[in-house]
Amino acid sequence: MKLIDTHNHLYLEDFDPEQDQLVTIAKESGIDTLLLPNVDTSTIRRMHDLCDRYPDFAYPMMGLHPTSVDEHYAKNLKETESWLGKRVYCGIGEIGIDLYWDKTYLKEQKEVFEEQLRWSIDLNLPVAIHTREAYPEVFDSLYKVGADTLTGVFHSFTGNEAELEEIKKLNNFKIGINGVITFKNSRLSEIIRQTDIRKIVLETDAPYLAPAPYRGKRNEPAYIWKTAEKVAQTYGLTLEDTVETTRINALKLFKIENKPIS
Repeated sequence: MKLIDTHNHLYLEDFDPEQDQLVTIAKESGIDTLLLPNVDTSTIRRMHDLCDRYPDFAYPMMGLHPTSVDEHYAKNLKETESWLGKRVYCGIGEIGIDLYWDKTYLKEQKEVFEEQLRWSIDLNLPVAIHTREAYPEVFDSLYKVGADTLTGVFHSFTGNEAELEEIKKLNNFKIGINGVITFKNSRLSEIIRQTDIRKIVLETDAPYLAPAPYRGKRNEPAYIWKTAEKVAQTYGLTLEDTVETTRINALKLFKIENKPIS
């Protein structure tokens, strides 16, 4: 089995100085691909450095995270965009709208999100969408820019049934499932059972949202297997079938070099 972690921040300081050790552990566990979405201008070089050390294992995305949108957003967005012509990326991310922590920059978040959606259309790249307490705003922006011409994933999906139904209308979008599905009081397993596993990709969001029994600890790439096991249980599939199907889903969505589907 070769598993793809479609959303991982292994380049962050949280993992210093253990990145190389954790890559080795991840590979030994059966993971052969990490997709690394950027956060903001302060993380770009760290992300690139990790990808350059493991060019057939770690693949970067480029984007500006919604919680990094502040009064300097125009300058930061321009700097983020400047990297798109300098190297190959597998997606635009992590982008979106987050109203959980602060609503001060909602207008600016929408402007930044929509501009990055336009990048994805121009470059024919999928988007990794972060949405927290902002599904209506995210859907509004997607339809405004052109939902039919966009592809991507709703990263770390924790929405309700109604929000799932809205995503199901977007034929070109997947749902990213991570450790939240293993949490004792989570209804996520029950909710995603209402869609086809061909809509699902697996992720960790490391260092965040570690699955049970590691909840509360720093999340690590190899912990994704706990999520895979729970997704397999949710759909009544073998672990092997779940890993293979979600891998195919990821490879069809993301522009990953040297990773043939078959």
